[in-house]
Amino acid sequence: MSNVQIAKTRRRVAAFAAACILATALPARTRSGTPPASQPIEHLIVIYQENWSFDGLYGKLPGADGLNNVPPLVKQVDKVTGTPLTALPQPLIAAGKPDPNFPAGLPVGPYDAMKYIAPAVLTGDLVHRFYQQQSQIDGGKMDKVVSWSDNPGLTLSYFDATDLPEGRFARRFTIADNFFHSAFGGSLLNHVWLVCACTPIFPAAPAAMVAAVDGSGKGLALDAGGQIVHDGAVSPDGYAVNTIFSVNAPHPAGVPAERLLPNQTLPTIGDRLSEANVSWKWYAGGWDDALAGNPDPLFQFHHQPFAYFANFADGKAAKAAHLQDEKNFFGDLHNHTLPAVSFIKPLGADNEHPGYASLLAGQKHVAELVDAIAASPYWRDSAIVITYDENGGRWDHVAPPGPFDRWGPGMRVPTIVISPWAKRHFVDHTQYETVSILTFIEKRWNLKPLGTRDAAANPLDNAFDFSKPPDLAFDPIR
Repeated sequence: MSNVQIAKTRRRVAAFAAACILATALPARTRSGTPPASQPIEHLIVIYQENWSFDGLYGKLPGADGLNNVPPLVKQVDKVTGTPLTALPQPLIAAGKPDPNFPAGLPVGPYDAMKYIAPAVLTGDLVHRFYQQQSQIDGGKMDKVVSWSDNPGLTLSYFDATDLPEGRFARRFTIADNFFHSAFGGSLLNHVWLVCACTPIFPAAPAAMVAAVDGSGKGLALDAGGQIVHDGAVSPDGYAVNTIFSVNAPHPAGVPAERLLPNQTLPTIGDRLSEANVSWKWYAGGWDDALAGNPDPLFQFHHQPFAYFANFADGKAAKAAHLQDEKNFFGDLHNHTLPAVSFIKPLGADNEHPGYASLLAGQKHVAELVDAIAASPYWRDSAIVITYDENGGRWDHVAPPGPFDRWGPGMRVPTIVISPWAKRHFVDHTQYETVSILTFIEKRWNLKPLGTRDAAANPLDNAFDFSKPPDLAFDPIR
């Protein structure tokens, strides 16, 4: 995002906040019925960011299960021989291109990236895919994160984000340090799990898209030299597990029709909410431009999960009603038309994804969103959940909780809960996962679970204290 764009965004948020401060009337209810007496949350806003493990950002947060519980050196082994690794290679800024900001030969242990690079500067990306992550986790030993990475020198790096914008929110409100992304691997699968608690199917996928897996079915097949035989977006039995684009708009121009994922028909949380007459929207940065065929270079098509489902297919009224541009979120705040449940997916420049977005720019964008909500009349009955789709290939010292099912859960990610009803200065050690957000929604609005995982997950209850009046005080992050 350019400096001009950033300035415009800040002016927009400031103007909106000023208007909200002048507002005195509470917005009309945006759903039918009344909330349970013990549950005063009328508006849930989920901000879905990208690609950080918990240790990668908040390993130094006081009171959290973080890097203070980790020895200076950790066990990492060769993916084929099992031989312990003794040093890290130089991190890459792009494929095959060393990042001159970092040294080679660092010890095999977590290291502070801020010794070498500022959080406003781009780093390289790291592999974050379905089969690779299962191999990295290695049954819970967490000892092949380095050797199964395409950027092994960066996997053990961390940024101490405790004094970055979201870190300040984490210290003021509640941060969960035992929250895992629900599905192994990357963005597409975890976005779908956020809205469906399910894995998409593509039984007629072209052969070139189908991965070759080993005898366990949980990892990629390797040749005699330890190289991957064939990676792919689709499992041998027809599940879409890695990045793939929807048959619906928007999708990248030029993708052959046979490689587009057909419409999915399983129910989503949007369907459940609509059936119960509970208002909701998915707000995506850059959505309108992408629909118009002029996508921002950093618009991520596979970050739009509802677009993969038949009920939100091209031409359906529900698509226009519920899938909207992030700028409409600010309009709905200002016009007192915010739905009961909001999902916000920032544009690529603002989503913190290593490789194409800076950590600091994304954190500032999230702070602008939170500040705008807190300046509005909605603040008094809202809960904001900031979380990450997956770990982005970074190591974390806490193994995902077993028993695993076929799809996950994956690595530990940061999750921050902000609300007048949230516990202050609190680290929540309760076990959660991505679909805990669905569980919260389902229990709050009396909806039927979408699957077995969300039916069993903890619903974020320990992040709140509904036994006393809400603490409405809020100081904007600067």
